[in-house]
Amino acid sequence: MKNAVNDGVWSGTWVAERLGVGLEGDDGLQALLGLALRRNPKRAHLLVSHVLGKHVPQSPSVVYGHGFRLGRRVRELLGETEAASAVVLGYAETATGLGHSVADGLGLAPYLHSTRRPVAGVARAGGFEESHSHATSHLLLPEDAGLLAGDGALVLVDDEFSTGNTVLNTIRDLHGRYPRRRYVVVALVDMRSAEDTERLRRFAGEIGARVDVIATASGTVRLPEGVLEKGQELVARYASADGASPAGCGSDVAGRAVPRAPEGAHQRSGDITRVDLHWPPGLPDGGRHGFTPAHRARLEAALPAMAARVAEALPADARRVLVLGFEELMYAPLRIARELEQVVTAEVRFSTTTRSPVLAVDDPGYAIRSRLVFPAHDDPADGSGERYAYNVAGGGFDAVVAVVDSVADTPALHAPDGLPARLAAHTPHVLLAVVPSYTPEPLASPERPAMLPEPLRGPAFSSYAPEEVGWLLQDLSDVTLEAPTEEREEAIQSGGAHYAESLPVEYQPSEQYQELFHSALDVSAARIAQAVGVVTETVITERSPRPVLVSLARAGTPVGVLMRRWARFRHGLDLPHYAVSIVRGRGIDANALRWLAAHHDPRDVVFVDGWTGKGAITRELTQAIEEFEAAEGITGFDPEIAVLADPGSCVRTYGTREDFLIPSACLNSTVSGLISRTVLRADLVGPNDFHGAKFYRELAGADVSVAFLDAVSARFAEVADTVDAAAKELMAEDRTPTWEGWRAVERISEEYGIHDVNLVKPGVGETTRVLLRRVPWKILAKAGAGADLDHVRLLAEQRGVPVEEVGELPYTCVGLIHPQYTRGATGADGRAVNV
Repeated sequence: MKNAVNDGVWSGTWVAERLGVGLEGDDGLQALLGLALRRNPKRAHLLVSHVLGKHVPQSPSVVYGHGFRLGRRVRELLGETEAASAVVLGYAETATGLGHSVADGLGLAPYLHSTRRPVAGVARAGGFEESHSHATSHLLLPEDAGLLAGDGALVLVDDEFSTGNTVLNTIRDLHGRYPRRRYVVVALVDMRSAEDTERLRRFAGEIGARVDVIATASGTVRLPEGVLEKGQELVARYASADGASPAGCGSDVAGRAVPRAPEGAHQRSGDITRVDLHWPPGLPDGGRHGFTPAHRARLEAALPAMAARVAEALPADARRVLVLGFEELMYAPLRIARELEQVVTAEVRFSTTTRSPVLAVDDPGYAIRSRLVFPAHDDPADGSGERYAYNVAGGGFDAVVAVVDSVADTPALHAPDGLPARLAAHTPHVLLAVVPSYTPEPLASPERPAMLPEPLRGPAFSSYAPEEVGWLLQDLSDVTLEAPTEEREEAIQSGGAHYAESLPVEYQPSEQYQELFHSALDVSAARIAQAVGVVTETVITERSPRPVLVSLARAGTPVGVLMRRWARFRHGLDLPHYAVSIVRGRGIDANALRWLAAHHDPRDVVFVDGWTGKGAITRELTQAIEEFEAAEGITGFDPEIAVLADPGSCVRTYGTREDFLIPSACLNSTVSGLISRTVLRADLVGPNDFHGAKFYRELAGADVSVAFLDAVSARFAEVADTVDAAAKELMAEDRTPTWEGWRAVERISEEYGIHDVNLVKPGVGETTRVLLRRVPWKILAKAGAGADLDHVRLLAEQRGVPVEEVGELPYTCVGLIHPQYTRGATGADGRAVNV
């Protein structure tokens, strides 16, 4: 019975002929499903999936691929922005692996599955009933209850959607605790009747939420009158004919206990070999208590080595291998099996053991051809004493790799009638791999930060539209943080305070200066649009086809929004975009990185800034990412920044290396969504908080943030062809950073007697910020620089700061802050200056 299913016959024929049960619907329905009879007084038939990896051994690539593709469909339905905040919930036991695969396809959403195994010390965050199941109670035991508390879409995944009762019970329970606006129900097959469909629609209206349904195939089950009684009669007849188990498939066999192996060893006991997977320490074994994208990244990195260890333990002549998961433990064995499939020549199949009692009939037209029965070995809460493995006996497997969690690695497992012994009666080689059962710890502690909040969005925080950017910051709008510029400068240079501990008073541009901004924008909009297009095309081609844009607040934020707009304009992509804080000398916000790793694949994250000066932030980010990875064990973040302009030759990903006027540098918050520079002060930002910032709502009348974005976006169409050519040419060049700007800054620091590169601010953007935020000493302007410096000259005149023309300068201009700051002198606008 090597081909336990199919044999050219639909595996539902036997039940259909005897009970009159039929499937009606999509053409591919019978390819996905067979039929069997339940040992269950509540429902006669069982829909047996060929692609779920539960009752029917199947290629692990096929099993994983079905779930992953469903996840992709959910992402398309939600759009990138909404998908970024979604949470996936799978149902125990059959859909735990399917739900996890959907989460992967969705874009690495955090994942949780229900469980029937209580865990001491973990609070119940919810629960519901599955009325048709033999074991009805589902528990929700997330390590962090905040996982279910967000307002993003909740994606509910089951293997089949038969009546909708389980989903209704779930939503009813969770909506009362954690109300949200949207739910998506996902299944391999949707077999609801028209009445069931209408009932879900009415329910959604009653709770004021949208509920969508996505399935691989749909149809209905035709059930004749009296089918339950007829089914029970058939079960009784066939069960009594061959005893508690089909002949040869569950009979008593000599079992052997498997002694525990020393660390790192494969140890054999008779025909049973224990394989040490070297499972990563602290990595959850599945989604019972939550599984984040950061967990997935760790698993992905470890899978090749784990599969290699299994392959090493397999007999060299094995032609057909089964990886057998354990009840709710489906995803980890599935991923190991899928990896193993890539590295061995043997045919690899995957399935799992189950609590569900089903009649086995050795007939090609029946979906469950054989049944192995063995005692429960994980201290089951429901008191049931039997567990089952279907379609394994008679499957022609040369080796079976049984994968269990450590809670189930008990004496009952290794008893004479335990699972390994039952398997050994039907295959020459049994391997046992044990995955450590994850034990949750409380999140809310200094060592383990609490659940971080969702990003702030406009209009509640910033004047940008909510889909344009999510701010991974905390709102400090009600805190007085501003200090006079001269006081800040003295405190900063004396070492008494860090620049990020206070804010400068927001510069209010004069009418003349505002006119200069709008004039500069008119002149440079097309030039900026081309640079936006070039850097975005470079990112999509070289970094990730679906990048997660993470702007360095706040100068990078308008650029990130424009890159997001270009991706939509040119490719129809709806890219996630966030803004995070990075502070010179203090590094990037580690909590923001944790949030990003929990919601996205770090390998897709692209950090974005407006421009490079001398490259200090580039160096800061590189060091901060290295320290974060070492401390957290979370890898994959690429510290190279993508910038609009790279005059300092500090990065490889840029739109241009020309130092020209980017009008967003002309202003502060009024061109950056009315958001302040970020703040990091110990009495305001705790170890579990995002860095802070203020939202200057009172400046709405002077806000040009959206006007700036719209002016540049309006030029996308006219520069599209130029961008294509420029990006292609740029990507063919050697773009290795030369750090020419850094060398120039060091030279200028020495020539002007400053001896502190932090007080040399090169480039149009940095010079502008010196004039707006700091107390400048003088401005160095490249000889012959034209309109790009009009706003710099105007600001310098208003502040009484001399502008000195310099012949040899890699930048258009450089702003200098003198280290020997003296209070008392004032410029034309009444502000203090250096003397």
